[in-house]
Amino acid sequence: MKKQIIGDPLVIGGRTLSLSRAVRAGDFVFLTGQVPFKDGQVMTTGTVEEQTRAVLDEIKATLALADCELSDVVKAMVWLQEKEDFPGFNAVYGEYFPTDPPTRSAVVNQLLVDVRVEIEVVAYKPETA
Repeated sequence: MKKQIIGDPLVIGGRTLSLSRAVRAGDFVFLTGQVPFKDGQVMTTGTVEEQTRAVLDEIKATLALADCELSDVVKAMVWLQEKEDFPGFNAVYGEYFPTDPPTRSAVVNQLLVDVRVEIEVVAYKPETA
């Protein structure tokens, strides 16, 4: 099994980041932790609901590059800046995973960028011959 890089390199502020947007390894697709973006810039303002939508929309778009959908996600890892943001985050997350949601872990942690939420997912979709 050979790994396959999915998507173009991530560029922020004219600097190419030293990570892949997503990697397929066999039947699994691993996405980099996603923070909210709007108009090509990190979204440092807005409610946790707005930021969660931005993150999940970007995850959905990245999954599509790997011929996957949100329904293929089997695991999600969530980092929140504030514990009080969990109910708002959870309400929006439920809109994107209304049935058969993936397993999920969530922690409160200081994030490396000034955002309210970061989400990383793993999808499972058998490779086609």
